[in-house]
Amino acid sequence: MAYSDAMWAEAKKKCRLNNEDIALAKRLGLNPRSLIKNIPSKSEPWKAPVKDWLHEMDEKRQKKAAQKQKRKAKSGGDTPA
Repeated sequence: MAYSDAMWAEAKKKCRLNNEDIALAKRLGLNPRSLIKNIPSKSEPWKAPVKDWLHEMDEKRQKKAAQKQKRKAKSGGDTPA
C-alpha cells in the first residue's frame, strides 16, 4: 500500500524526524502509522525516541548483512563451479 505524502508529513512532525529519517524509515519498509505508533508515552520510559529506534534498527540490519557476507565469503559461496 502506498502512503500519502500527508501521512509521511504527519509522522515526520509527530515523531520529530527529518527528511533523512523519513527516507530511512521507507528503506526499512516501515509505514507512517508504525512510526507514530512507536512514539514513547510517559508511561514507557524505557522506549527510545522514534529517531533513535530507526537508527538502531538500521545498524542491526547492517551488522546482520555484514555477518552474512562474511559467512558467505568464508564458505566460498561466491566461487563458480
